[in-house]
Amino acid sequence: MTAKRKIFVVDTNVLIHDPTSILRFQEHDVVIPIVVLEELDSIKVGMSEIARNVRQVSRLLDELVEKANGDISHGIKLPSVTTDIETGHLYFHMEEARSPLPFGLSGRSSDNALLGITLDLRKTHPDRQVILVSKDINLRLKARALGMLAEDYTNDQVLDDANLLYTGIEKLDTDFWETHSKNMESWKEEGRTFYRLRGPKARAWLPNLFLYSNEQRPFEAVVRRLENETAIIEVVKDYASERNKVWGIHARNREQNFALNLLMDPEVDFVSLLGQAGTGKTLLTLASALMQTLESKRYTEIIMTRMTVPVGEDIGFLPGTEEEKMGPWMGALEDNLDVLQETATQDHGAWGRAATHDLLRSRIRIKSLNFMRGRTFLKKFLIIDEAQNLSPHQIKTLVTRAGPGSKIVCLGNIAQIDTPYLTETTSGLTYVVDRFKQWEHSGHITLQRGERSRLADYASEIL
Repeated sequence: MTAKRKIFVVDTNVLIHDPTSILRFQEHDVVIPIVVLEELDSIKVGMSEIARNVRQVSRLLDELVEKANGDISHGIKLPSVTTDIETGHLYFHMEEARSPLPFGLSGRSSDNALLGITLDLRKTHPDRQVILVSKDINLRLKARALGMLAEDYTNDQVLDDANLLYTGIEKLDTDFWETHSKNMESWKEEGRTFYRLRGPKARAWLPNLFLYSNEQRPFEAVVRRLENETAIIEVVKDYASERNKVWGIHARNREQNFALNLLMDPEVDFVSLLGQAGTGKTLLTLASALMQTLESKRYTEIIMTRMTVPVGEDIGFLPGTEEEKMGPWMGALEDNLDVLQETATQDHGAWGRAATHDLLRSRIRIKSLNFMRGRTFLKKFLIIDEAQNLSPHQIKTLVTRAGPGSKIVCLGNIAQIDTPYLTETTSGLTYVVDRFKQWEHSGHITLQRGERSRLADYASEIL
């Protein structure tokens, strides 16, 4: 092993989390102990995302060994992801740990084997930093307690801080019009008002960014196009007024109005809505989906899916078809459908309400994430609920299912992640918000205000 380069001992959960993680350590060397290979072998069978990732790791390792012509005793040169980055070597550590562990850690668990191997490598390479990389917090704590270096795998971290995540909204400065009114153009097209602006702010904007000002006459607009040094913005449609209701629902605050503008825009193919419980994410999305499916016939069907991660104890296997199995996970859908049904059938009596409920349900399909791979959705309105529980790889698998004429909406709250090893900065929802913000056919809004009830608002503040 080359001097001065770090040695990273990689845990099993890192390889499962990112199957290509061994290629992300730049010029440093990577060590995979035999105990990790044993763990990978024990979980490679099945149709789960974990089993698929393990098989991907196994294929990658097999390719690397083949390219080395089977001679792995001196390490395998890792391929470079980009041409300008030097890479280190991959080593398989096949020996049993020799370093004695403190009393209480003498069990033959894989975690303790990793600790022992890391201690061995420190002794055999005293001139180099040996670092244990794991997504397991307790294992990192034990390693640090033993005086070892231990780190989380953060290569897939989108941002350093979740507070830096793009919100999709920007407040205009009080002197904005004075500094940007030079050579400003204004015109109307089919009842829509447009402005062409030049200036320092305009150069920094992103497509479909929403702008507002709180002056005597409130101004709300969206960035439509960016051309060289100029930006074309359009005054947004007011979905807070009664005449612009969407399936009986109107916006209750500024962020909801911006969200409805994105959801109802046929030029926006991908929408992400982020916000805490009660901000109206699901209700607004379902209302706009029903409006565009049943009224304007823009989409043929609504498909709703979500990650099935239990909050409490798992209740076991669920009987029935795919839709019936997903039923218990779709309480939010049923709750919001009840609201939308009431708004649409206030004067139609019990028979009218029953007929409307059947009509709404006939256009909504509930699908499991497990059966999405390989599908293509044509002219569908796809809603991905609880998207914060998806990894970047899983959300990529879903978004790439979109065919011509389809729209995908991701809903979630990154403060409520239930999936192990995912954080606010590595969640798939954070990933797509950051990666899609430059694209002219996508939009994002972070909803701030809860609109459920005064009880829910007060509880979210004090509890």
